[in-house]
Amino acid sequence: MESIILIAVAALGGVGFVAAVILFFVAKKFKVYEDPVIDIVEEALPAANCGGCGFPGCRAFAEATVNSAKENKNIDGLNCPVGGNDVMQEVGKILGLEVEASAPLIAVVRCNGTPTNHPAKVKFEGATSCTFAHALHGGEGGCQYSCLGLGECVEACDFDAIHMNPETGLPVVNNKCTACNACVIACPRDIIELRKKGPKDRRIFVSCVNAEKGAPAKKNCQTACIGCSKCEKVCKFDAITITSFLAYIDFDNCTLCRKCVEECPTNAIWEVNFKPRKPKVDRPASVVEKGAEKVVSKEKPIPLEISVDKDQPKKENKENNNKENKE
Repeated sequence: MESIILIAVAALGGVGFVAAVILFFVAKKFKVYEDPVIDIVEEALPAANCGGCGFPGCRAFAEATVNSAKENKNIDGLNCPVGGNDVMQEVGKILGLEVEASAPLIAVVRCNGTPTNHPAKVKFEGATSCTFAHALHGGEGGCQYSCLGLGECVEACDFDAIHMNPETGLPVVNNKCTACNACVIACPRDIIELRKKGPKDRRIFVSCVNAEKGAPAKKNCQTACIGCSKCEKVCKFDAITITSFLAYIDFDNCTLCRKCVEECPTNAIWEVNFKPRKPKVDRPASVVEKGAEKVVSKEKPIPLEISVDKDQPKKENKENNNKENKE
């Protein structure tokens, strides 16, 4: 009995040993080599795994940067939005490459369909997500492009950078935004866009995505873009284009002059983080220049009144004649 058990154990041990040897040589034969630099790059990344870079996670992004550095000698087109320029500069140092700094981006909500501007005409019940509501109906206010207000973008954000405003029913983005693009993908109405933060965090954009003609667009929302082209005409930098009755401001060409904001008749163009405009004051009647004391008056000059005696020449002639007769 004992001999049978020993033979069985020996047989199983022999089979296991042979299998281990075979697996060892197979693993050697089909071994996949991974560059150790990938691990170093991955450690430099923020480990958010948000997908904002366009890859499934930080590991995939690290592999893409290392492969691009080997094959193309650059990592152009690859960017970690969460880490920003600091992280990308660190990645460049690891790979021995110079990385150009890119302008930081932030998500903006291109809709102003508040209850005041976009009053509800009907009431739908049962929709629990924006995707479901988008497939179910065109919108409670009649605008098929407006925000549905069910917060699917908020659920998609992993950085607590967006929340719903209870008064307006619209999402609001704060400075925690990392431009990971998650809310942009989550929104079925495509009203959220990544734009440059701009100098001093100032930016101008058209807060509307309604591509309908002016009349129906204005009927559904008071602040809808009506495609009047006034903003396009006043812009001197070719930053505004009109497509399908909808204006769009290119943030690469926009100089933040704000002329389009003043020109928009429906207030569809938003200006963010600008100082309040100074109230217009009528020009004074006179302007004094430094040094020259030049006075420019709006009022017409009042002519001087000079009293002239019409009979004076006649009196002078009579006096001269009397003098001559006496002589």
